Amino acid sequence: MTMVGTVESLWRFPVKSMRGEQLQEATISESGVLGDRAYALIDTDTGRVVSAKSARLFPDILNCGAKFVEQPRNGDDIPPVHISLSDGAALRSDAPDVDRALSAHFKRNVALRRTAPEDFTIDQYHPDVEGADPGGNRDTVVQQKLGSALFASLAMKSPLPVGSFLDVFPVSVLTSSTLARLARQAPRSRFDVRRFRMNVILKTEPDAFVENDWIGHTLELGETTRLSVALHDPRCVMVTLARDNLPKDTDVLRTLVRDNRIQLGDLGAFPCAGVYAVVAASGTIRIGDKVALN
Repeated sequence: MTMVGTVESLWRFPVKSMRGEQLQEATISESGVLGDRAYALIDTDTGRVVSAKSARLFPDILNCGAKFVEQPRNGDDIPPVHISLSDGAALRSDAPDVDRALSAHFKRNVALRRTAPEDFTIDQYHPDVEGADPGGNRDTVVQQKLGSALFASLAMKSPLPVGSFLDVFPVSVLTSSTLARLARQAPRSRFDVRRFRMNVILKTEPDAFVENDWIGHTLELGETTRLSVALHDPRCVMVTLARDNLPKDTDVLRTLVRDNRIQLGDLGAFPCAGVYAVVAASGTIRIGDKVALN
């Protein structure tokens, strides 16, 4: 085992594409951080899952927040969430008029749901950034399968169950080293952790894309939790979008295209930051926990 750093911050996002919760400790089950992306909106006119990646259709969703009304517990039903909308309105997920209120806010017919459709699909906007999409899409919207539907389309075994609102893998990890390297490469941009919407941020020392070398290895976090690092995390329009006090900045994605574009099997070369992982051993991880790499 090689010590690589400590846990710097932990995040979960109770409603997909809404502002998340920063945690002092996180329960990790085989499905990921307990409560992460537990809810999402469905566009009832199209049947597609609402995402901030649908930047033209839902430009405001990143400025809405969601917090659980009580802490989720392993083996119990997921509790309701308190949702704060960008206009100051507040509501609960178990309110009888929640879908009507959300539809009025987003000016589209939406429904808050706990289970993703079997054919989990979003409308994904690809910005006009050369090299950001290996398919060559620029300044256009395409339908993109995610979750278990993505793996079904690739004829691959899915690390996610049908019904999960997670994009690709159960857990996402990013290092302070990658953020420092990006900040050095493009000092005019703000490489804030909120742009990347990761579950686990690790404090690491080198100024480099250190996690690029972790694929196929296992991270040990704290006393019991182990994560098997499976794939580099390809980035998209999400990292460029305005939220809270962070401005829109397409140069964030351009920097990744220039400095950390990685070939992912037969799928093409993607701008990447951070890694995806599956859970090899569940447990609880806490801020300050030591992290080792096997």
